[in-house]
Amino acid sequence: MSGASTLDGNLAQAEQYLARLRAEGVRNFIDGAPRPASSGQTFETRTPIDDSVLAAVAAGDAADVDAAASAAQRAFPKWRDLPGADRRDLLHAIADAIEARAEEIALLESLDTGQPIRFMSVAAKRGAENFRFFADKAPEADRGLSLPAREHVNYTLRVPVGPVAAITPWNTPFMLATWKIAPALAAGCTVVHKPAEWSPITATLLAQIAAEAGLPAGVLNTVHGLGETAGKAATEHPAIRAVAFVGESATGSAIMAQSAPTLKRLHLELGGKNPVVVFDDADLERALDAVVFMIYSLNGERCTSSSRLLVQKSIEAEFTDQLVARVRKIKVGHPLDPATEVGPLIHPKHVEKVLGYFDVARSERVAIPVGGARAAQRGNYVQPTVFAGAQNRMRVAQEEIFGPVLTVIPFADEQEALALANDVRYGLAAYLWTNDVGRAHRFARSVEAGMVWVNSENNRHLATPFGGMKASGIGRDGGDYSFDFYMETKNIAVALGDHKIQKIGE
Repeated sequence: MSGASTLDGNLAQAEQYLARLRAEGVRNFIDGAPRPASSGQTFETRTPIDDSVLAAVAAGDAADVDAAASAAQRAFPKWRDLPGADRRDLLHAIADAIEARAEEIALLESLDTGQPIRFMSVAAKRGAENFRFFADKAPEADRGLSLPAREHVNYTLRVPVGPVAAITPWNTPFMLATWKIAPALAAGCTVVHKPAEWSPITATLLAQIAAEAGLPAGVLNTVHGLGETAGKAATEHPAIRAVAFVGESATGSAIMAQSAPTLKRLHLELGGKNPVVVFDDADLERALDAVVFMIYSLNGERCTSSSRLLVQKSIEAEFTDQLVARVRKIKVGHPLDPATEVGPLIHPKHVEKVLGYFDVARSERVAIPVGGARAAQRGNYVQPTVFAGAQNRMRVAQEEIFGPVLTVIPFADEQEALALANDVRYGLAAYLWTNDVGRAHRFARSVEAGMVWVNSENNRHLATPFGGMKASGIGRDGGDYSFDFYMETKNIAVALGDHKIQKIGE
């Protein structure tokens, strides 16, 4: 089948799914049932392809969040007390249902976000994988340690914190929603989900799928709306005991302030300006593949993208030339075309932000050997871009652009590379390319990042910790690290005999 005919087929199938969605409405999902916003208000979600309206979405506010939080609070005791094996079975049923609707999820997510279908085609599979991984951990979620003392037996166990809020981003919304919701449910928490207003559609699908798979009413509730209204209400609601947020650092700071009066537990996965460091002894062909993939896939709208290329001066010219040649060949196009590698950015406001950095680069006298402009007159298409020969203190090297833009910075030796890598306010991820084993370990130990990949692109293993340092966030996802957030550790001490108790007041 040709690319054009496959695009046509995807468009036709997407229209069928979209028609059904419009008929049902993109509503909140509270206490086991879809609901319009209590105010009756809606907002429009538009496709980045041509800015046309996809659907009207319930504009939830504080009243809707209160209804969702109250439902989550009512459902919590029964869900908390459900045996872990039963929660495991329900989460596996949700994973099965996700896989059964994988095509629908992928096509609608591409329409709603502009992400190429080649990447979104695995979004549902990754979401199902998240549910399966944490489903299998649910029976052991409450396990603790035996800590015996001379006169007492101490043992710990874990208990779910209570209703939690999951506030998720717009770049890969379905997968990242499951990344937060699955461990919360496995732990025994109930959830109020506030999806990003720029990409709300698949959050509604997830709530429907979970309910149809048998998840009890009130365990997972979804409230659409703006961050300033619905999001703020969730972070401030007294019934919500913890907030898991993925987004930009400034919003994370606001959430910390909003949550402070109710002393909520917070997990914040925030921005990044991640270095990929290429030494002259590396496998340069593999390094080039990884560099290009990790900044231009997912339209560059990825928190772990390697947006700063630190390249050793001895190979700077050659490596940059090869990089530019590869970037010129990247196919920008309709996100439902399987041949497309970069699609339109999420929203006109975000396009203006990214385009603004092209002006910043020119003002900072940075070379732009490829890209640096819109890729089309209509829609949110931006050319894949390289800023070459930059200095690390420039804005284009310090600020998160979150688009298909790579800043190239030369370095002389290992010491300078490490200093440059750490000289940003962020610390989410770092990538290192070298065949010197000692250097690999030294650099990985000293670089200020929560995650380091050596001679690899971002490759996720669900049992490992995911999270950042500095302005990139607080806390970790993944495996038991997720349970450390969604659960409280309780110590129980039992006396072994008649130990001496001091007497006062005799």
